[in-house]
Amino acid sequence: MTEDLLRLTPSGLYCPAGDFYIDPWAPVARAIITHAHADHARPGSQRYLTTPTGAPLLARRVGDAVVQTLPFGERLTINDVTISFHPAGHLLGSAQVRLERRGVAWVVSGDYKLERDRTCEPFEPVRCHVFITESTFGLPIYRWPPQAEVFAEIERWWRTNQENGYTSVLYAYALGKAQRLLAGIDASLGPILVHGAVLPFIQLYRSAGVELPEVFHADEMNARLHRGRALVIAPPSAGHMSGWLRKFGPCSQAFASGWMTIRGARRRRALDRGFVLSDHADWAGLLEAIRATGAEHIGVTHGYASQMARFLQEAGWRAEVIPTRFTGEALEEMDAGVDGTVE
Repeated sequence: MTEDLLRLTPSGLYCPAGDFYIDPWAPVARAIITHAHADHARPGSQRYLTTPTGAPLLARRVGDAVVQTLPFGERLTINDVTISFHPAGHLLGSAQVRLERRGVAWVVSGDYKLERDRTCEPFEPVRCHVFITESTFGLPIYRWPPQAEVFAEIERWWRTNQENGYTSVLYAYALGKAQRLLAGIDASLGPILVHGAVLPFIQLYRSAGVELPEVFHADEMNARLHRGRALVIAPPSAGHMSGWLRKFGPCSQAFASGWMTIRGARRRRALDRGFVLSDHADWAGLLEAIRATGAEHIGVTHGYASQMARFLQEAGWRAEVIPTRFTGEALEEMDAGVDGTVE
């Protein structure tokens, strides 16, 4: 399947007919990017194509490279391959890439979620013949509670910590998850501090028209000023920095992630709480998205790809695994604010 319109190469998914790559792993001449997370947007390519709202985020990743844009739903033909972007609902500007050649349509999903939130364009199912889906949480145990319930849990935890004089430190990925938390939490409960890795992305979201509450940099001065009252949002890597937590005084630590479905994941990170909130589709969401495409062939990549492909095969689809260089917690750490950003 991957040797037709798209071919798997040492640099990633390549379209020979159009002479471009989608989310390449290595520098290439022409890269089409689904979204600006570090495992999908690698620096060093000559030219990039992404969505207008995703472009400022991508530019921060790739520096001085040429970044061109294609609005959602508009078409661009490269050689005889027609390309269009469609919302993926993963983070601001995230896109599924639709390719069409000689009446056959392929869609590369990138990362996606079906539940709507206020910080990004909502997921849009796209009809196609071949669908390449992520499977980060491609097991039946991963089923997300409604996000309103999760935000209510976070707020209760924050209020309880305030009553006990603890600073609330909530770990979340610097791009996407941190902004979603800010948009969903009741900011009237107290001061909100953010790690330096989160700050620049907040400004880019606001520039795109996303409403986010006032925040303060989680520096030494603000940490001392708001001890015992603040909610601090930081990438998971911050908790491993020597001495970083001490400035907040007594604190309670939590992590907002789909991985918090598994209690062992919380224990391994020595967390007080885990909140199940993911920017990826859960098991039911993956199956709903796959069905909505009407695709006959399914390529499965990222996460539990072999398990998902086996399930789809048994359910009647023609499915296969498409290997990726980025899997598991190594992938998560790339999006956690550890790729060169500092406090």
